[in-house]
Amino acid sequence: MTLLQAYAVLVYIQLVCASLPSLNDTSIIHTLDTSDSPCSNSTRTLWNILLSCGLTLFACTWTAIHTNIPGMEESRVAITSRRVFLMVAALIAPELMITWATRQFFSARATAKKFNNEFGAQRAQTHSGDRDISEGTATLFSDIRESSSTPRPAEEFKEWTMTHGFFAWMGGFMLYVDGKPRVTLTPHELLEFVGDGYVDMPLISEAEINDRSKGDGLSKAIALLQLAWFVVQLVARYGQNLPITLLEIDTLAVAALTCVAYGLWWKKPKDVGCPYIIHWKARISPSDLTYDEADVGFFQAGWARSSIYIVYPFGSLIGVNVSMFDPAPRSHQVVSLGGYGKYHDMIVLLIGCFSGMVFGGIHCLGWNYLFQRHAEHILWRTASLGIVCAPVPLFLAIRYAMWMGNMGDFGMASEILVLLISPFIYIVARITLIVLMMLSLRSLPLGVYDTVAWTTFIPHFNM
Repeated sequence: MTLLQAYAVLVYIQLVCASLPSLNDTSIIHTLDTSDSPCSNSTRTLWNILLSCGLTLFACTWTAIHTNIPGMEESRVAITSRRVFLMVAALIAPELMITWATRQFFSARATAKKFNNEFGAQRAQTHSGDRDISEGTATLFSDIRESSSTPRPAEEFKEWTMTHGFFAWMGGFMLYVDGKPRVTLTPHELLEFVGDGYVDMPLISEAEINDRSKGDGLSKAIALLQLAWFVVQLVARYGQNLPITLLEIDTLAVAALTCVAYGLWWKKPKDVGCPYIIHWKARISPSDLTYDEADVGFFQAGWARSSIYIVYPFGSLIGVNVSMFDPAPRSHQVVSLGGYGKYHDMIVLLIGCFSGMVFGGIHCLGWNYLFQRHAEHILWRTASLGIVCAPVPLFLAIRYAMWMGNMGDFGMASEILVLLISPFIYIVARITLIVLMMLSLRSLPLGVYDTVAWTTFIPHFNM
């Protein structure tokens, strides 16, 4: 089943559920008139709310996330498990997705520019230095044969785009040695090997890369259309003073941040299954491209493997250098959750922290929500402010460490303390919001089941 087919089935389920008996009897505040008319055009059911939010969250997470190319030896279970992990991470902390997408965006742009500068200049020099053999008769056949056998990768080089840069960082180029897959090349390694003549320049066009992608413009447009329609409904409800559930507020926060990541990933191929093969031509073997026995042995240790699988994904998303523990080269793939270089670290950090503050700020829309208990009201406000404020000390601590360099023992201890406390506050606040959001479904405010009167937005004139 393709993505479009699956999405069509979900939309069909949403329409079917709209005709099912209402679940409004779970509300102790809602009036009896609305619950007795689930098929009325002026009401909606709890199923409608849950399914609308569920479809929007699905579009924000499962369809919007652009993963790297999986390993050749990875099973379907491992690939799906990683995708589920990213989906959960996007639901809990969508600013991590923005941080990841921002790093990959800067890395892809820098890589495309670097290849164009390197081989584009070489191609210009090659063509300007070519001799026209039709004007002279003294050119020897041996000279022509010698020049044609010399590696000239820049002569056929085509300009790289952002898509090429994304493809290179997501594990798009696999090195084969003696007819067997060896390792996924990073853009830096590919640039070096092509320049040294060890491998041929991969002549793959942007259209060929997009042909490998499972996500086309139509599927992306459908996902964005679902997000846009959800936002329009909330804005219309706000304009008509209709209450909004906490679940819808949380969905709006996730959708707003995911749209930013979606824009940054727009040129990145989606769900590519196979890399582009590059063959090693040199006689010497590239032995320095794999882990040595000590690294592999350490990773195979049970305690190390379990701890790294917990710590590594989050560190990889925010740019922490933990690649020495990553099992990617053993499975012939790029870093599972990486795929970026060290470009504009300060800007990436600023965007990630600001996204976290925006995420908490959107939850502040429920500041005056009608909770059953006053304690729940205070907890929601406190947790929303906690998410807004948690990224601030994290940003200042990292920025201060980058500015100072050597901070001494006290400074290092203070920074570690901040790096531990800030994420802890965020995690506690996020869990609190999720619990309160689920508890709020027990009793929804009066008017939450009323639908938007769209005719009020249409200009009309009295005759």
